[in-house]
Parts: sequence; C-alpha cells; structure tokens
Amino acid sequence: MDRLETRELAYFLAVADELHFGRAADGLGITQPALSKTIRQLERRLGVALFERTSRAVTLTEPGHVLAHEARTALDAVSAATERTRRAGTRDPRLILAMKPGGDAGLLPAILAAYQHEPDVLQIEVVFGGDRARMVREGQADAALLYTPSDDARGLDTEMLLSEAPLAVLPASHPLAHRATLRMADLTDENLHKHDPAGDSAKGSISELMHLIALGRTVAVLPQSLTTPLREDLTTVPVTDIPPSVLQLAWPAHSTSLSVAALARAAAKAAAADNTSPSAIRSLRGTAR
Repeated sequence: MDRLETRELAYFLAVADELHFGRAADGLGITQPALSKTIRQLERRLGVALFERTSRAVTLTEPGHVLAHEARTALDAVSAATERTRRAGTRDPRLILAMKPGGDAGLLPAILAAYQHEPDVLQIEVVFGGDRARMVREGQADAALLYTPSDDARGLDTEMLLSEAPLAVLPASHPLAHRATLRMADLTDENLHKHDPAGDSAKGSISELMHLIALGRTVAVLPQSLTTPLREDLTTVPVTDIPPSVLQLAWPAHSTSLSVAALARAAAKAAAADNTSPSAIRSLRGTAR
C-alpha cells in the first residue's frame, strides 16, 4: 500500500472533527464532492470504513477513531519537524523552554545554573504558554515544565523533578486549622478555591488568594511550593485523599538533541540538590542538532 499523504490525513481529520462533510469542506476551502471523493479513496486504500454515514449523522467507526489518534500524532510530528528544522537553521539557535508563570516550583534558577555547566548547551529562551505539551509536540518548544496529571504528557519523554503533596491553606483561626490531616470531605461546606496546577499561578494571583483566605472569604488546596513563604495569619494542613502535583520536564520522545539531553541532566541535578527527586538521569542518544 502506498504511504498516506499528509493532505489525506488533514482532510480526514477535518471530517472527524466536524462530523459533517459540508462544514469540513468549507473549513478546508474545497468542494464537498472533492472531499467525499478523497475520503472514499482513503477508505479503499486502507480497506476499512472510517465513517458511518446516514441521512442524519456522520460518526467515526472504530478504525476511524484509531486513525484520528494516529493522524493527529503524525501531523504534529510533521509540523514539529518543519518548525525545529527552521529554527536549527537560524544564525542564533536557541533551546526554547515552555512553562506557565510561576510554574517551576522555584527550581528554574537552579536548573539554568546547572545547565551552564553542561556540554552542548544553547542559549535558553523561556516562553509562557497555555498548552505547553502541545507546544512541544508541534515543535514550538524544545522542552516544557509540566504538571501532571493536569497536563497531558502522553507521547513525550519526561523527567520527574518533584512531587508535592496537596496542602489545605486556612486562616490560623479556622476550626480545622489544628487538625493533623484533612480529607476533601472535610472542606465540603467551605468556599473552596479550586486550583489547577497546570493553570496560571503567577505570584500576583497567589498573593491575592492568600489575602482572601486570611479574610475568611475562601480556603484553598495548593501544592507546597505555592504556600512558601506563608503569611503568619495562615496555616496549612495536609490533604490525604487527592493525588500530589508532579512537576516534570518533558521533551519530544526519541529526541536526538544533545542540548535537550543537557537540559534534562541539569533539571535532574537541580531537583536532586533540592532534595525532591531521587530519580535517575534519563539518557538521550544521538547527534547534536
């Protein structure tokens, strides 16, 4: 069987996303008959039906669901190859690290310092973005600091840097403040601030949140790094029934970049020096980009 073309995969995904041939054709800027013909040809080449078509609806078949996942991965890889190749050809190649504001648990200065002692280093450019894992998959970033399970690190290689148990942040005068541990059920009647580790945790917003907690307007469950230093009128209590926030460095699977390997080693060293991660340094093999 001939190799699938990226155009065919893009056309298929347009229909898979819209589940409507007309809307998909409009989005692609082609006619509906031309799109339908391409999908029929693709199904004949693969020997499977990708869509169930009725007069009322279009749905993906099981093979269609499989191709939708694989097609996205393949098109992301093509996009990433294009982007990284272009950046590698610039006069001043850099290693781009994606993160959220305040999303390093205080480790980034130590990581950057350790990185400068590694061989094969490039200048690091830190960029802030929303879907940082997707930035890595699409080649917009060479590596990212992610929080799992909130961030989706599937398909990426990772190095665990630290795992932070969740802490309830309460006014020091709160009735639960002197408990040794809490469960989420204990906070049912509270005005609970829901913190997303993968979302925005800039220092300004955290400072404002702490002020609201001190005023008794809310309570919060946060990773330890966001509670330090803690106001004197607040206290923290471990919450035992929700998973910890895990900070990871992530990079493309099977990377051959020596500069990315150097960053992974530096991150592991910085985390170990912070007494937060005993994990072994992952090896990356290949040639420098």
